[in-house]
Amino acid sequence: MIRIEGLAKTFAPPRQRLFGARAAPVQAVRDVSFTAANGRITGLLGPNGAGKTTTLRMLAGLIAPDAGTLEVDGIAVAQRPREALARMGVLSDARGLYPRLTARENIVYFSALQGMPREEALARAEALAQMLECTPLLDRRTEGFSQGERMKVALARALVHDPSHIVLDEPTNGLDVVATRALRETLQWLASPAGGGKCIVFSTHIMQEVERLCDEVVVVAHGRTVAQGTVPELRARCGTRDFEEAFVKLAYGAEMVA
Repeated sequence: MIRIEGLAKTFAPPRQRLFGARAAPVQAVRDVSFTAANGRITGLLGPNGAGKTTTLRMLAGLIAPDAGTLEVDGIAVAQRPREALARMGVLSDARGLYPRLTARENIVYFSALQGMPREEALARAEALAQMLECTPLLDRRTEGFSQGERMKVALARALVHDPSHIVLDEPTNGLDVVATRALRETLQWLASPAGGGKCIVFSTHIMQEVERLCDEVVVVAHGRTVAQGTVPELRARCGTRDFEEAFVKLAYGAEMVA
């Protein structure tokens, strides 16, 4: 289980290159709180600039929060980062593959960072490639891969140590319909008992993804959590059958709905 409580982060203004008024600090996250359960897919839904990526980067230990609590199975990310991060597989929006390495080398290199023996890592890479239907890619350099191919290799790399928690930042960006569907089916399987009942958290601003995939939805706007619940619960809360309309009411206020 992932628990986030009272999370906040402010970034200092960039250095001014021209004369003029000093830019104000940017408060990217003001008060984000939610719980993501094991065996469920939790969607972090919000408009661009809502604080989704900053929240997930703090969860992954890449940025230190100014305030708040981040826990993975009760382990505080700030106090025990290695233990917490060992339980997570993180897929960032940038994918972060080494272009001169093959897909197999990318996966095995990351397994070494997790302390896995090489033979175990090689076997795991083969198994993940079969699961993600990307075995023909294993011995190709990742330079020049399509968005869908990059996503599959990055996901295999995130899963190589068989983490109980999977964190993905806008994973379908740039994917075509077929690749998006394959990713959705993979995540559903990973959250199921057959796939290990993993706790999956992913950020998005695409309503259709949330409706088709998420067991739980956290709506974030202006750096704050404004609602959490299932899609039917959020629709009922807003008195509408249309989830997009419910999202606009929650994220922007009822006056924005035409």
